[in-house]
Amino acid sequence: AHTVTMVRMSVLADTLKTIYNAERRGKRQVMIRPSSKVVVKFLQVMQKHGYIGEFEIVDDRRAGKIVIELNGRINKCGVISPRFDIKLNDIEQWTSNVLPSRQFGHLVLTTSYGIMDHEEARRKSTGGKILGFFY
Repeated sequence: AHTVTMVRMSVLADTLKTIYNAERRGKRQVMIRPSSKVVVKFLQVMQKHGYIGEFEIVDDRRAGKIVIELNGRINKCGVISPRFDIKLNDIEQWTSNVLPSRQFGHLVLTTSYGIMDHEEARRKSTGGKILGFFY
């Protein structure tokens, strides 16, 4: 048997795709692997806004797995690639390009203060690189 090893382009992209698909199929729970720091931080932002329930990091000593409780709130989530640099005053433009409406949804940025959503970045008046979005 010949095994093909897939190079993981973006662990985060895979994660968000998996969550989105599970959510669309009405799953209550989804397991993703591998895990990464970025993935965990991204999930924390989603959780903070109530888009996912609890999640548990199951360490199988390799890349780790995460089990996520879904609550049916995610309409769409994904990565934005390449990770464009966003200045503070570009945030508005990006939110209106990516998100369905201004009151709705979140961009996730990686900034010098860590990974956060665009509102927090605005409060800290910092820009950063864009990772992805969810709404």
